[in-house]
Amino acid sequence: MKKQVRKLSLGERMKCELAAALLHRPQVLFLDEPTIGLDVTMQARIREFIAEYNRRYGATVILTSHYMADVTALCERIIVIDKGHLFYDGNFRALIEKVAPYKIIRLQLEQPVTPGELAEYGQVESCDGLTAVLHVPRAQATESAARLLARLRVDDVTFEEPPVEDIIRAVFAGRVKG
Repeated sequence: MKKQVRKLSLGERMKCELAAALLHRPQVLFLDEPTIGLDVTMQARIREFIAEYNRRYGATVILTSHYMADVTALCERIIVIDKGHLFYDGNFRALIEKVAPYKIIRLQLEQPVTPGELAEYGQVESCDGLTAVLHVPRAQATESAARLLARLRVDDVTFEEPPVEDIIRAVFAGRVKG
């Protein structure tokens, strides 16, 4: 405790500020970029800590962040504001489904295929023969994957949500209104 605050690294200051903010066990916790300056391991630990604090004490956590990993890990409800205007206020999951009514299916194939061979399963985003990325309507993702697995020699398959950055970009492009 002999180190001056101004001589702490940004990450050290962020951890100290979080600890100081929690000393009086607030019911509303305001956090602005809480993981800035931290390495990825500490970022994950801080997010877990904040989520546990929320669960344990029922505190409301208000988070402002440009870092989408914080948003996806901690937020059920989001409010998107641009130039003083409210763009969206609601459930984060609902926003994702509204902006991107598709899932991403990534395939690693045992034998090469052409984009044309994959077109019946969804919109082909990319295909280089042995790896492919498809956009498939959410309601049809399971069925499409089952058909792919039955008809093609698939080494690996993953389902993903579209990147959160793409969702937020769509909101700011004005394609979504709250």
